[in-house]
Amino acid sequence: MLQCIFLLSDSGEVMLEKQLTGHRVDRSICAWFWDQSIAQGDSFKHLPVITSPTHYIFQVVREGTTFLACTQVEMPPLMAIEFLCRVGDVLSDYLGGLNEDVIKDNFVIVYELLDEMIDNGFPLTTEPNILREMIAPPNIVSKVLSVVTGNSSNMSNSLPGATGSSLPWRKTDLKHSSNEIYVDLVEEMDAVVNRDGNLVKCEVYGEVQVNSQLSGLPDLTLSFANPSILNDVRFHPCVRLRPWESSQIISFVPPDGQFKLMSYRIKKLNSIPIYVKPQLTSDSGTCRISVLVGIRNDPGKPIDSLILQFQLPPCVISADVISNFGTVDILSNKTCSWSIGRIPNDKTPSMSGTLVLETGLERLHVFPTFQVSFRIMGVALSGLKIDQLDLKNVPTRPYKGFRALTKAGEYEVRS
Repeated sequence: MLQCIFLLSDSGEVMLEKQLTGHRVDRSICAWFWDQSIAQGDSFKHLPVITSPTHYIFQVVREGTTFLACTQVEMPPLMAIEFLCRVGDVLSDYLGGLNEDVIKDNFVIVYELLDEMIDNGFPLTTEPNILREMIAPPNIVSKVLSVVTGNSSNMSNSLPGATGSSLPWRKTDLKHSSNEIYVDLVEEMDAVVNRDGNLVKCEVYGEVQVNSQLSGLPDLTLSFANPSILNDVRFHPCVRLRPWESSQIISFVPPDGQFKLMSYRIKKLNSIPIYVKPQLTSDSGTCRISVLVGIRNDPGKPIDSLILQFQLPPCVISADVISNFGTVDILSNKTCSWSIGRIPNDKTPSMSGTLVLETGLERLHVFPTFQVSFRIMGVALSGLKIDQLDLKNVPTRPYKGFRALTKAGEYEVRS
């Protein structure tokens, strides 16, 4: 049972406090947490569960905003962390972001959402589609009305239709003029390539995102051609676990609208779609840099939005860098950004230049790490494939659409 939730800004300020039970948690717990995070650094900030002298603390960080939940009694930590993640997802979806200004401008909506999402310290209504029926997202019209009428509440006067349903994520009498459902595979590739060009780490984190516009009470079955490659699978509450455990089949009654059906991880991939070959040679107070980028394993679809970034070492006082394709910019924080876009078929993109070192320094001793970002539409690089999507209890023949997208996550190339 959670006793309190705090929202902290990136400077440690308590932006919002929500007491959940009769036992009040003092704000001094936030001051203790922030002092410890400063003293211990990043290792402390990445701990999901922390034991303080008086409380157990659960933390999740989203877009610079820290969500803290406190309790004095033992409880399943995964439930607390999962709930905080869901709160972060819902607030980000409602407000279009989680920065300090947005949260302070929408205090009323944040409090109303927390009132509906948790009751006396226990999670209650966490389905975004149902919450939208209870609390309207903020928009220009609602803000104007709140100023004119003095009523800043966005709460609906009636309960959502799902309250009368045996499925708390779906209405009982949904009707759509055109029945359709879209399934998207969205994957992020994390990779680390060492200075010898060898692949040290390569993993894929993916989600199956669904946009359902189906009438009635449809019963769906989704199967994969190669489910054995999936690890660390996490499902939406609408999924029945027994069919997956016995046959690796996802059986579910979908919520209406957009939702995340499942997330997964695929470990130990042996190939990456592009290569980055950096070369740095330094002598006599300067450093020559040369970088080649190309396609290593052709994914069958164009590689778009390719951007290569690296931080100039502190000892570099100036840089003159050019490329034969795309644009190169030196940002104010000493970050060099090379925007390539789509990799061409007729040439190999290259970047070269000279870095001038501090006076008295002959050679460069700290070599940069290159951060790579890209996007590939229409391909799931993990190799995961949807085999079949069957629908039952649908009044008319629906339209089914499938898409795939892969983008870079923490993709590093060391020089």
